[in-house]
Amino acid sequence: MAYKGLSNPVEGTIHTVGRDASSGAVEEASNANNEPLSVMEAAVSAAGDSVADTPKLLPVLKEAGVVDAGGQGLYTILDGIRRYLGGETEVMQFKKPQMIVSSIPLAGRLPQAAAADEEIYGYCTEFMLKGEGLDSAKIRARLQKKGQSLIVVGDDATVRVHIHTEDPGSVLHYISSLGTIHQVSIRNMDEQHRDFLEMQKEKMPPAEIAVVAVVSGDGLGEVFKSLGAEAIVPGGQTMNPSTKDLLWAVESVASDKVIILPNNKNIVLTAEQVQSLTTKGIKVVPSKTIPQGVAALLALDYEVDLEANARMMEASSSRVKTIEVTHASRSTKVGGLKIKKKQAIGLLDDVLEAVGDSPAEVLHHVLAKLDLGRAEIVTIYLGADTQPAEAEEVKAAIQEQHPEVEVEVVEGGQPHYNYIVSVE
Repeated sequence: MAYKGLSNPVEGTIHTVGRDASSGAVEEASNANNEPLSVMEAAVSAAGDSVADTPKLLPVLKEAGVVDAGGQGLYTILDGIRRYLGGETEVMQFKKPQMIVSSIPLAGRLPQAAAADEEIYGYCTEFMLKGEGLDSAKIRARLQKKGQSLIVVGDDATVRVHIHTEDPGSVLHYISSLGTIHQVSIRNMDEQHRDFLEMQKEKMPPAEIAVVAVVSGDGLGEVFKSLGAEAIVPGGQTMNPSTKDLLWAVESVASDKVIILPNNKNIVLTAEQVQSLTTKGIKVVPSKTIPQGVAALLALDYEVDLEANARMMEASSSRVKTIEVTHASRSTKVGGLKIKKKQAIGLLDDVLEAVGDSPAEVLHHVLAKLDLGRAEIVTIYLGADTQPAEAEEVKAAIQEQHPEVEVEVVEGGQPHYNYIVSVE
């Protein structure tokens, strides 16, 4: 199918490796011993030989002394499946993938991989065409002169197209005459390439101390990354990560000194178990909320050692007040407050303080219990289901009562919590 979709299949690429791996698997499956593991072992063996031979098929690889990067990647995926089928699941995530060395002597001295068919100029244009009586072969022939890396696959009702072209407008103009266009994606590869080069120039050497943070929500993940966290482990309320998840994150960073921010009271003990499972130096700063984790990360100082950083970060996290607004999972009574299922509830440092029908209303009630006149900054992290307009109203109300306090609104994207608020 992959070969049919390409306008000009090039041998010595991932497509060759895929075909050879498939042939090896089919041959093994036709034998008496056709267990899944033996079939996958045959596929991996054939893929490895094929990757090593890619420079023989593609002159640019032979000249550079490298093997094809796409083929190497496919080999790594297949080998991962083989290891899983072979019962290596407990250790496979820590095993570095084998890099295939070219069978050509020059490449044997330079075993790094390179993408032979990579294009970086023009516009990467992708879309789906829907119509009646569509002819993939005719579309492919018509578009072949309009760009490179052309892929056309589909049937008489739906066709998907990928092309690198300097003039995406002319491509879309032609395609629109055949039917309706959907899922259009046009990316400027020149711009992407320039951005990549600039990023490489600005990239700092790996820090001596790395931070692993447990975070739930894309927005919160970006916050922690922007503050210097090198690894983000998805997790939080109702979705606690395992010790293995945290250990994998610790092993994935380059530094041999790591600080873990659990950001949830239920994850602190799990994080502490990692210390005995790795040879790396590990310190757990017992942050129990997202605001505590942010405050801790802001206190990180790369000029001091691991132990001193852990002390400073823990001290900084303890000075932050955390408000969390969520919904009750059941009807109950806590501390004299009657709660109905699905009502909004507000917690201040994990203590229930307010109940109401509106998350914004509950947030105001909890904020009223704090002396905001002594605060410097209030940061409001919006949950996945919270509308920004509602949060702006909350922000305006705080600033009206306390104009001296700086208020920030951040789209955290966290589930379950309409608001997570940091008061410093």
